[in-house]
Amino acid sequence: MTKRGKLYLIPSPLGEYPPAEVLPAPVLSILPTLKTFVVEEVRTARRFLSAAGLKGHIEELSFHTLNEHTAPSEVEAMLPLFDGSDVGLISEAGLPAVADPGAHLVALCHREGIEVVPLVGPSSLMLALMSSGLNGQCFTFRGYLPAKPEERRAALRQLEKRSAAASETVLFIETPYRNDAMLADCLAVLSPNTRLCVAADLTLPTATIITRSVASWRKALAGPSGSPVIGKRPAVFLFLANDKDRAAYSGV
Repeated sequence: MTKRGKLYLIPSPLGEYPPAEVLPAPVLSILPTLKTFVVEEVRTARRFLSAAGLKGHIEELSFHTLNEHTAPSEVEAMLPLFDGSDVGLISEAGLPAVADPGAHLVALCHREGIEVVPLVGPSSLMLALMSSGLNGQCFTFRGYLPAKPEERRAALRQLEKRSAAASETVLFIETPYRNDAMLADCLAVLSPNTRLCVAADLTLPTATIITRSVASWRKALAGPSGSPVIGKRPAVFLFLANDKDRAAYSGV
């Protein structure tokens, strides 16, 4: 019987940044041992691997795409990749399988008894949480909120009620071109006392991490220098409702 390979969950930089600056040496040392990769975007993966030390060897590698359009049957069809070979999973999200379609391949490996090996690397969610000053002992990640403005605002109101009731930090992300619209909606519907953090371009020289009350955000952006703080940069949004507002959220 052919020995099954392992699935290595390979972290990648959160932006155009030298891999050696953000990834541990043991992670970089594993990459040359792999010949097969499942990736969210082939062009980005090739560029990352080239910068990580595989330049000149990219054409020797095999790439298979797993993104939001990949059907379950196509994921199942990747099972033979593990016949005698280790496979690397690379995401566009920094860490594979977190807010990432690669989770489907990880689930398949667990079902089939294939060893899954997570490697250390940057997580925008954890970096944002640890630098926000918000509650790091009780938090929830909600992924993407609805794209339609009214549905998005309704979701924000509901999440704020939950945050107030449980002293729970809420984390979510947005498609970069809607970042400024998301920030505007947060400032429009959240309580003035709710603390809101925006963390963009994490690990990059252009990183921006700002935590303020919603009232302070409104004041800052209404001033003469109140230009957008995010733009089309990868960002994480976090907020924590003030416990003092709990009665107002519950309708008391």
